Amino acid sequence: MAQIGRRCDFRKRDSWGQPEISAVSSLRDRLPSGLPISYSIIIVGLCVLVSLASLVVPGFINNYLVLYPTGVLEKPWTLITYMFVHANFDHLFWNMLFLFFFGMELERRVGERIFLAIYLLSGIVAALGQMVLTSGPMVGASGALYGVMGALAIIAPEIRVLIAFIVPLRIQHAVVAFAIIDFLSLGAADSIAHMAHIAGLVVGLAFGYALAGRQRSYYY
Repeated sequence: MAQIGRRCDFRKRDSWGQPEISAVSSLRDRLPSGLPISYSIIIVGLCVLVSLASLVVPGFINNYLVLYPTGVLEKPWTLITYMFVHANFDHLFWNMLFLFFFGMELERRVGERIFLAIYLLSGIVAALGQMVLTSGPMVGASGALYGVMGALAIIAPEIRVLIAFIVPLRIQHAVVAFAIIDFLSLGAADSIAHMAHIAGLVVGLAFGYALAGRQRSYYY
């Protein structure tokens, strides 16, 4: 059993052949053992809180957290905060469901810091990509989540995705299918940021290829 506040790296062993215990170095290491807290869960919590706040102070959310391309130079922080704002309950529910399962899986495999880098950078590039096509306001975590999916498709190709909870596909095939759908839907008047999805996916794939050759750590 791992000690509280310590991490076991199975790549390193001491003279007795036991996993070497490293010093505290991540968010999970600083929390009591057994708590299901991670960056993925924190992001889910923040998105839920922002959605609740939008019911109480909608003006603040719209003015200071939603990304408006024409005002991004005045409010550059909205390149990040827009990922925590969602249009309605369905938008929030499906994005957070995806993040709960796939975000936590990616985080478990690559660590909290790299996961957070993938998530945020995918979301930022997704917004910049969408801004090339439209000047409309942007909300939602979809671009960042496409980055998560892209990274997982490279480093964990054995994962299967249930499309519509029915059709099982390897995650690599699902990524290709989603990318084709988004590409063919560019310019459609459906209020979905298809270019943001594609841009976020490209970032995730790039991270995945960069991480694929690295040796992984396993913790217990």
